[in-house]
Amino acid sequence: MKIIVPMAGRGSRLRPHTLTVPKPLIPIAGKPIVQRLVEDIAKVAGEKIDEIAFIIGDFGPEVEESLIQIAEKLGAKGSVYVQDEPLGTAHAIKCAEASMQGDVVVAFADTLFKADFILDKNSDGVIWVKKVEDPSAFGVVKLDDYGFITDFVEKPKTFVSDLAIIGIYYFNSAEKLMSEINYIMENDIKVGGEYQLTTALENLRQKGAKFSLGKVDDWMDCGNKNATVETNGKVLNYEKDNVSNYPASAKIENCMIIPPCFIGENVEIYNSKIGPCVSLGNNTKIINSNIDNSLIQENTLIDHGNLSNSMIGNSAQYFGVAREISLGDYSVLDFLSKNESY
Repeated sequence: MKIIVPMAGRGSRLRPHTLTVPKPLIPIAGKPIVQRLVEDIAKVAGEKIDEIAFIIGDFGPEVEESLIQIAEKLGAKGSVYVQDEPLGTAHAIKCAEASMQGDVVVAFADTLFKADFILDKNSDGVIWVKKVEDPSAFGVVKLDDYGFITDFVEKPKTFVSDLAIIGIYYFNSAEKLMSEINYIMENDIKVGGEYQLTTALENLRQKGAKFSLGKVDDWMDCGNKNATVETNGKVLNYEKDNVSNYPASAKIENCMIIPPCFIGENVEIYNSKIGPCVSLGNNTKIINSNIDNSLIQENTLIDHGNLSNSMIGNSAQYFGVAREISLGDYSVLDFLSKNESY
């Protein structure tokens, strides 16, 4: 089995954090979003993953090497393809056509999920869905009495279903999917100005393909700061047993740590209250602070912070008092005069 991961978008709603790091590589509880995604899919697939193909924008060689390493950690071959322009979900998959053989899972790398099932491969495909309150913002599916999909509708203006497609799909024949994607692109069939995967799925269904549902227990968004901080908290709670032991390299003095929290290597925390639901990346230093429900990346310094629902990037410096901030990589925010800082 192969996993195909379209991730070419720059994540504009998550700026400034995505100005220096593509959104799928932003760590959640110490691990990049895309790594968590492919690891969870491998568990659901229940079999060895032979190849993971990533479809990216112009992210540079360092990002490409990181993605190859993520694939290799799962014992899979890593492949990288570039989508030069955003022409839709079907176009993104087209960019990885050289890897589209056999049975595949296609997973768009802007979401995480929690599921407790093994993939049923008896149907032509499986579409992961989650019931939502406002289906107008999503692609949705309609079902027959036997639980098979009867229709794919992209962002319906009137109610047809509340089962939203979360962006993860299984196909037992990548070749059949590519045939339909090539057809809609050759005939310039667009929805909303783009080549949509749901168009190819509907064509396959009309030709007799049977698609069943993969229902997830939780669907976690990383679209903006608030959603990403919330997802960090959910992941920490799901993995509270795994993050309960802090590394020996961490220095924690005169502190209260309220679990669940992730604390990276060489983190220093002094005279502070941390948690619950806080992630601190490697080499970060916290002094005289009170932080909860926040995501803080690597090599960052926080002095006299009073933070909640906050997201701070890599190599940032924060001095002062606030309740909620979003501070990007290499930024400095100083509410204290120099003689008040440590």
